[in-house]
Amino acid sequence: MFEDFEAYITLQHDFTKDELKQMRSLSAVKKLRRRQFLLQEGEICRYKTFVVKGLLKTYRLKDDGTEYIMRFAAENAWSVDHESYNNQTASKYYIEALEDVELIQWTKENFDVLLDAIPALKTFSEKIKADNLDASQDRIMMNISYTSEEKYQQFVTAFPDIFRRVPLHMVASYLGVSRETLSRIRHAQIKR
Repeated sequence: MFEDFEAYITLQHDFTKDELKQMRSLSAVKKLRRRQFLLQEGEICRYKTFVVKGLLKTYRLKDDGTEYIMRFAAENAWSVDHESYNNQTASKYYIEALEDVELIQWTKENFDVLLDAIPALKTFSEKIKADNLDASQDRIMMNISYTSEEKYQQFVTAFPDIFRRVPLHMVASYLGVSRETLSRIRHAQIKR
């Protein structure tokens, strides 16, 4: 399984065999079945997680049980509750497997060791954080300025693989629209 991570990470930078060996030595492999939790509200996010296979969703629950999906993480994506991980505080989120998943994880302590020992990994990690910030800002802008139809089209275009793998109600939750609205949009597009 670590070979899949090596293939991914070496596309990002030309890491040495020793650096890859160090990354492997400080990692742990984890498997979850569909509907198992990687993280639950109230727990501390202790791991930076790389998805080798499968699909995760990160979400929050309102008091009435309404689910708000913040993020999907499929193959070659990272999953972490940054606030809980960085501050070692209780998470406000759930991270759940939507499919059977294979993961590689590093504890905060071990990942910090890697960041100190491997400057290129630190640079890459900072790029991922910057990309995530950009994506968050784009998503905020989309949510305050796009129509429901535009949100739907942007999701389908940006995440075609995830769109095929998740039910419509999860897409609606991610977009912040009702399932009925999304059904109406899809029906209208089919008629065109």
